[in-house]
Amino acid sequence: MPSADHRPPPARQGTIRETNLALLYRLILDAPAPVSRAALAAATGMTRATASTLADALLAAGLAAAVAPPPAASAGRPAAGLVAARTGPAGLGLEVNVDYLAACVVDLSGTVRATATRHADQRGREVGAVLAELADLAREVAVPGLTPVGTALAVPGLVQDPVVAVPGAVPIPTIQRAPNLGWQDVEVTDELRKLLPGTPLPLAIGNEADFAALAEAHAETAPVLCASAGLVNEGPGNTGVAAAVDRSAQEGAATQTADFLYVSGEIGVGAGIVLGGEVFRGARGWAGEIGHVTVEPGGVLCRCGARGCLETVAGLEALRRSGAAVAAAALGRAIAAAVNLFDLPAVVLGGVYARPDLAAELVPRVAAALAEHVVSAAWAPVTVRASRWGEAAAAVGAATAVVRQVHADPAAWVGIS
Repeated sequence: MPSADHRPPPARQGTIRETNLALLYRLILDAPAPVSRAALAAATGMTRATASTLADALLAAGLAAAVAPPPAASAGRPAAGLVAARTGPAGLGLEVNVDYLAACVVDLSGTVRATATRHADQRGREVGAVLAELADLAREVAVPGLTPVGTALAVPGLVQDPVVAVPGAVPIPTIQRAPNLGWQDVEVTDELRKLLPGTPLPLAIGNEADFAALAEAHAETAPVLCASAGLVNEGPGNTGVAAAVDRSAQEGAATQTADFLYVSGEIGVGAGIVLGGEVFRGARGWAGEIGHVTVEPGGVLCRCGARGCLETVAGLEALRRSGAAVAAAALGRAIAAAVNLFDLPAVVLGGVYARPDLAAELVPRVAAALAEHVVSAAWAPVTVRASRWGEAAAAVGAATAVVRQVHADPAAWVGIS
C-alpha cells in the first residue's frame, strides 16, 4: 500500500470537471477540422448539456473559438465548430545564443505568428544589456490580438532546475553554465519579469537544443503564417521560418517520427533527444551535451576545459576553418554513438547546419558516416535531414512549451480572459 504522503487525493467534483475540461480541449486541439458540441459529447460519452457547458467555458476563457459551419448537405441547421483560439492567450519564446538573439510568438493553435532575429556577438556583454535587447525584440514581435501568458527562454548551456521544499514557493531556475557565452550561475528570472511584466505563468528556462527539438517534434502540427500575414523575418542570412517550412515540404522531407536526435550547430554544438514525441532531459535536465563528446583525444582545448570536444571540430568557428567534410566526419562519429545507444531511427540537423548551403554538404556526409558506424544501419538505415525551422527552432520551441502548458491545464485559465 502506498504511504499516506504518496496516496493520490480522492476525486472531487471539481477534479472531475477539470479532467473533463482537459479531455474536451484536447479533442478540439487534435481534431483535423472544427468539431461540434454534439461530436464532442459523442466522443467523450458526456451528455450534450455537459459538453456544451464545458465548451462555453473554453470559449469564455479565450482558449477556443467558434467558427462558421460549412454549408449543410442535408436538411437542418448545421452546428458551429470549435477550434483552438487564434486570438487571446499566446506563448512568447526567446533565445540567447552566441551570435544572435531571437524571439517568437505562437498562438494556441500552434501557429507561429511572428519571429525576429538580431545577429550580433553576445560574448563579453553584460547579462543585463543582453536581456534588455531581448526584451526589445520581444516587443517587436508583439501581435495585435495576442497576449503572451508566459515566456520561455532558450540558452546554449546547462540550466539547473531547483528543488523547492517550501509549499507554494515558485522555483527559480538558474543558468548554471553557458561556457560559450561566459555565463556561470546566472539568474535572469527577476530581471526578465521586470522587463516583460504581466505574464501569469512563471518564466521557463531551458537548453536551446531541447527547445529546438520540441519545435521539430511538433513541426507537422504547427502551421506558419507567411510573410504577408505578419511573419517577421530579420537579420542577414536569415532565410525565415516560412521559407524553411516551404522548402521542407517541397523536398518531401516531412517524414515524422516520434523518436529522433536533434543536433544543433552554432558556435557550440548541442543535442535534443526526443523519445515518444517528448524531449528526454535526463535526471538533472542536462541530457544532450553532444558538443562535449570527445572526438579527437588530445585535440584542441575546448571552452569547457576538456580537449578534442565535438564543438572544437564541428562548431561554427571550426567549420569555417576546416570545412564541411571534416565537420561531417566528426559529427557522424558522435551522432553514431548516440544512435547506437538509444536506437534512434532519425537525425535532424538544426541551427547553422540547416542552412541550405551547409545542409547540402552535411546531410549526405553525415548519413554516409552513420551508414559506416551504426551497427544496425545495414537493415535499418538512419534518416538524416535538415530542420524545418532552421535558426528559429529554439525560439519556436520555447514559445510552443508555453502553449503546451496552457493546453495541459485549461482549467487554470477558465475565468481568465
